[in-house]
Amino acid sequence: MNKYELVVIVDATLPQEQKDAVVKEIGEAIQKCDGKVINSQVWVDKHRMSFRMKKCSEGTYYMINYEGNPAKNAELRRALKLNERVLRSLIVA
Repeated sequence: MNKYELVVIVDATLPQEQKDAVVKEIGEAIQKCDGKVINSQVWVDKHRMSFRMKKCSEGTYYMINYEGNPAKNAELRRALKLNERVLRSLIVA
């Protein structure tokens, strides 16, 4: 099991309940990929982006630290791309 940092950008105009639901869905996706969430926090609450992503100009940045299997990262990336409320994501080892 390796340790990873996942940064996710979510639309800042969403209600807080929906933002929490997105983070919960990401945690469930990590668990489905044989991973374990260590820490999850808001990195930047509301940030104006340089360019629009999926018609959104402001985003909320979340940082999620987790342990996971390196072979399952492609599956996790695919799940993040399929989530329409996730604007961008980045996994760093």
